[in-house]
Amino acid sequence: MPRGFHLVTSDILAKLPQLGTVRIGLLHLFLQHTSASLSINENADADVPLDLETSFSSLAPEEFPHRHTCEGPDDMPAHVKASLLGAALSIPIREGRLALGTWQGIYLCEHRNHGGRRRLIATIWGE
Repeated sequence: MPRGFHLVTSDILAKLPQLGTVRIGLLHLFLQHTSASLSINENADADVPLDLETSFSSLAPEEFPHRHTCEGPDDMPAHVKASLLGAALSIPIREGRLALGTWQGIYLCEHRNHGGRRRLIATIWGE
């Protein structure tokens, strides 16, 4: 997956058909990586993920004099960005649907130039 903020809400829902059977509960998502993160943000305007990438790249630039450089110039900035956003989300479930706001979507935030495959663990609790 290339660097950037990727809207993955529909991908997650497609992998969780059992979500439709939950009247009330919680979906917990955990990303098993240190150079990518998860975020909930606006899902309607295609400029939002581009602006988020630009903003985070200015917060943690590759040109900063990092000590950890053995995995390339994009690695340590990726760790900083992942630390700021986090690796986990908890989203309420109501009547078989995620209780996201009207303009909210789930983003997989890839902070490496070429991050590769990412593993996401989804846990559903509820009735």
